[in-house]
Amino acid sequence: NDADPVSEQQTFLVVVAIDFGTTSSGYAYSFTKEPECIHVMRRWEGGDPGVSNQKTPTTILLTPERKFHSFGYAARDFYHDLDPNEAKQWLYLEKFKMKLHTTGEHVRRNRQSRTFLVENVIGEIWSELEEGDKYVVVDSGGGTVDLTVHQIRLPEGHLKELYKATGGPYGSLGVDYEFEKLLCKIFGEDFIEQFKIKRPAAWVDLMIAFESRKRAAAPDRTNPLNITLPFSFIDYYKKFRGHSVEHALRKSNVDFVKWSSQGMLRMSPDAMNALFKPTIDSIIEHLRDLFQKPEVSTVKFLFLVGGFAEAPLLQQAVQAAFGDKCRIIIPQDVGLTILKGAVLFGLDPAVIKVRRSPLTYGVGVLNRYVEGKHPPEKLLVKDGTRWCTDVFDKFISADQSVALGELVKRSYTPAKPSQLVIVINIYSSEHDNVSFITDPGVKKCGTLRLDLTGTSGTAVPARREIQTLMQFGDTEIKATAIDIATSKSVKVGIDFLNY
Repeated sequence: NDADPVSEQQTFLVVVAIDFGTTSSGYAYSFTKEPECIHVMRRWEGGDPGVSNQKTPTTILLTPERKFHSFGYAARDFYHDLDPNEAKQWLYLEKFKMKLHTTGEHVRRNRQSRTFLVENVIGEIWSELEEGDKYVVVDSGGGTVDLTVHQIRLPEGHLKELYKATGGPYGSLGVDYEFEKLLCKIFGEDFIEQFKIKRPAAWVDLMIAFESRKRAAAPDRTNPLNITLPFSFIDYYKKFRGHSVEHALRKSNVDFVKWSSQGMLRMSPDAMNALFKPTIDSIIEHLRDLFQKPEVSTVKFLFLVGGFAEAPLLQQAVQAAFGDKCRIIIPQDVGLTILKGAVLFGLDPAVIKVRRSPLTYGVGVLNRYVEGKHPPEKLLVKDGTRWCTDVFDKFISADQSVALGELVKRSYTPAKPSQLVIVINIYSSEHDNVSFITDPGVKKCGTLRLDLTGTSGTAVPARREIQTLMQFGDTEIKATAIDIATSKSVKVGIDFLNY
């Protein structure tokens, strides 16, 4: 029936997952007839020297007219081959995801994709699990570290989400930032800024070279790491300063970084490890705060996943800090874990029976104005009736537990019996204590427009009831409005992109 907001299970042939990461992006897919076989993107033929890539860089190249040209390695390689003067007219964007605040507030990474661990990794330790056991997933990527805590419900292996994901800016980009700070200390911030502007393709080459050596850093490494400086870096520095790169290194008093006659920066293992330290320290502190929470105190397993989790330095630090509290597990192909999990979740979304709502949801309504309770600026007098406008009628609060398919119902009455159309706007907020739709941080995310015509006046009661339902706990939040008098209904999915 049209009034039922719970849609039937859709049939599909294939599930595709796309991960737009801060530093790299990828995809994976599986056919429903072969759910155990997950296909991941091929290894890129271009790629970086010394780096195994099963993803492509999250880079976009725009033409001088600001039209889309290419993405990933195709964008980077094309930009690299441009004449330096021509390149200034093009717009090359990399690692830009952290700046996408407008949509990023709501277009969140699907936390449920982390259930890949239950299907695959936990399968190997299933005999050790008991009803109520908890685990934490530490998803460490290029830009953020996201945390999720689940509790296992046996015998089906369903999950209850105990703690919602929290993103901290502690990804591998922090190591790149420390390397740039080191270059500024040696060669001067003014030079580095000018070099990035005047020789942008060479700057990209330098960071590619650093990425390769960054991945070679390890706690037990004893031999130096050599980072090749592009010829244009050496040449431009001499023109800019009037002396050589080698001279700058000698004068900088930066320990553990020397000049190689082969045109390389030679970094000692201690120097490279020092670049990791601020980011890793922040991650460990972030996790310590998490383990202080009561719902996390009895966690049995900690799964370390994501691209940055490949770093041996991070693995050692997590093991040293939390190895006595829980068992640390690092899956194979750790950088692809979330992608594979997203595919498995698409094949069986019901694996998570209870999860936390990331936002507060409600609708905008008119309430009877109460003197002393409602602010004067919200007073609206209509046909002799005093109304309070812009009231946020809450359906569910941020961080509230919601079961799969849970329905929340509210009933409303049109402000005027003669109304031909009723419009119900849906709003969301990251905050719990929301009173009005005009409060800071409240955003519109959906509209229900219900036609109230089509019945004779005698068939419609004087006090007309419009029932509004919101269904939570699934991958998509659905809203429905029903005219009880006529059984007319209208449905809408929550849309964060077009409002």
